[in-house]
Amino acid sequence: MQRMIFINLPVENLPNAKAFYEAIGFINEPRFTDETAAAMQWSDTIAVMLLTHEKWKSFTTRPIPGRDASEVMLCVNCESREEVDRLTDTAGVHGGTADVNPAQDHGFMMNRTFADPDGHVWEAMWMDPAVAGADAHISEAHA
Repeated sequence: MQRMIFINLPVENLPNAKAFYEAIGFINEPRFTDETAAAMQWSDTIAVMLLTHEKWKSFTTRPIPGRDASEVMLCVNCESREEVDRLTDTAGVHGGTADVNPAQDHGFMMNRTFADPDGHVWEAMWMDPAVAGADAHISEAHA
């Protein structure tokens, strides 16, 4: 079986969170969605589980961080610089906040960040395929 990652996120308003993630390109998996949770697929190996606060509390007694807290920054790769811009800008238009951290551009790699409506921070990142290859070295690819 291929390794997968499932990211669990507490959300205040499940329908709004689900609509936000659909707007930025996640696909709902209805087999694992109900009134307390929504499974949102980014790829065959990455899924985000949006959980109501009540559902979240059934898994842990730890407090849910506030919107201004920085619990984690989740990073997804994009196929181009344009996709990074499109993803970040779309997030800002659909209830999230674009550019919660300064954009970075290193030539061979660039990223922008956004927060979803609940304050969870995502980084949209593009890296030059010549650098991303296992045998490539940054200094060789951009010498």
